[in-house]
Amino acid sequence: MQRRSFLAGTAGLAAAAHLARPALAQGDGQRVLRFIPQADVSILDPLNTTAYPTRNHGHMCWDTLYGIDADSRPHPQLAEGHVVEDDGKRWTFTLREGPTFHDGEKIRAQDAVASIKRWMLRDTHGQTLASRLDEIRVLDDRRFEMRLNKPFGPMLDALAKASSYPCFVYPERFANQDPARGFTEVVGSGPYRFVADERISGSQLVYRKFEKYMPAGGPVSLIAGPKIANFERMEWKIIPDPATAAAALQSGEVDWWEQVAPDLRPLLKGTRNITVDRLDQGGTVAMLRPNHLNPPFDNPAIRRALLPAIRQADFMTAIMGDNRDLWRDGIGCFPEGSPLASDAGMEALTSPRDLEAAKRALKEAGYKGEKIVMLHPTDVVNNNNLTAVATDMLQKTGMNVESVTSDWGTVLQRRANKNPVDQGGWSALIVLFGGMDLANPGGHPLLRANGKDAWFGWPTAPKLEELRTAWFDAPDLDAQKRIGRQIQEQFFLDLPFYPLGQYLIDSAWRSNLVGQRKGMTLPINVKRA
Repeated sequence: MQRRSFLAGTAGLAAAAHLARPALAQGDGQRVLRFIPQADVSILDPLNTTAYPTRNHGHMCWDTLYGIDADSRPHPQLAEGHVVEDDGKRWTFTLREGPTFHDGEKIRAQDAVASIKRWMLRDTHGQTLASRLDEIRVLDDRRFEMRLNKPFGPMLDALAKASSYPCFVYPERFANQDPARGFTEVVGSGPYRFVADERISGSQLVYRKFEKYMPAGGPVSLIAGPKIANFERMEWKIIPDPATAAAALQSGEVDWWEQVAPDLRPLLKGTRNITVDRLDQGGTVAMLRPNHLNPPFDNPAIRRALLPAIRQADFMTAIMGDNRDLWRDGIGCFPEGSPLASDAGMEALTSPRDLEAAKRALKEAGYKGEKIVMLHPTDVVNNNNLTAVATDMLQKTGMNVESVTSDWGTVLQRRANKNPVDQGGWSALIVLFGGMDLANPGGHPLLRANGKDAWFGWPTAPKLEELRTAWFDAPDLDAQKRIGRQIQEQFFLDLPFYPLGQYLIDSAWRSNLVGQRKGMTLPINVKRA
């Protein structure tokens, strides 16, 4: 199923072309990069949301202590290095000399310690680190120490992670703020400064080069290595309509479209001076997240009853069409490409689909017609279409579903509401995460099942949590794989979320742009050839 016919898409391009401004002047083009993100950055604090536009905004404005490369190797970024002692239970970190925040203040160990404490409240790796941490303390302006009661093997991987949630280093006064509330002022440490007074909600974000930025060394890969601002000014243009976005790219009004709509991909691939390529090879996993706090999805039997109704191919074709090169079904709780992906328990999704069986199971589980509020963002194409399919599926099983349409920013705000649906809460929503975020239980946001400290939806599943801890303590990859199978078997009993398939998205840019980082669509290091 396509969102629109190819003919309608090309007609939309022609209709949108006259809306664009005149092409960039040559001098301006060398100084300014215009980029279309996948959605608006409605939340500025990267620890207040896992939304990828905010994550990418974070990498523009802040640095992490370490940065992960495309081969999952951590490299120093703000850190100069570290020393590990006492059989892995004492870590001493040293910061590089020289980096400053955008307000001119030196980046100190006090800032790093406060930032790690804040990050540990939200991040799944960080929460596990916190449970093993006896003390974290400042030694001097450049050094701090962690003392653990139990070794934490993935320490550098956690501090270097690129996504959900990166451990950005904020000024201490910001790091001391509650991440659940978030901050609205941006004082960063990265290659670009956020220009708050040019922000237009739903339309534009602006960044300017931070002239005093001191990049790290090493190879450029994913978020590792030097982060270079080759443009004096960066403008993020929020263009929800794909036809308008494609028209702006073709005419040269913008330089880069982060995520190409699948049905416009063939058109852009055939357009002169446009490059269409896949920067993120890990793909994106679509998931349906139920709210475990309130009826009916607080009942695990009701959650399991829906399994026979789920056809992953229906969801994937709704956004990617019939080209099987662009999507995968048969996806469990770990994505294709993860060493933990397996066939354990997969008959729950791969056996013959049976809508009538789902109806019977719902009745037997005690579903009594409770209203289900489905959060439905209409301004993000894939979320919009996947939500429509999910709503239709639930209605066909006999569930009483209300689709509450809004923009993306409203969804991000409402999903934090833990109240019942008649008090502004919600029942289910579509969630999209990149494969890198879901490859193992240490970082998988939706697999964490520690109740009200879990990601939005707040599942409680003690056995899953026990297996997650066992994975952290596994001595080698073979042991991790064995535990991964046990996790997936338990997953299909607890069902913290429903996997809906995995898909691959291309990015498109003007062909005179070079230097794109592989692994994420970050407009850093790029320049005009």
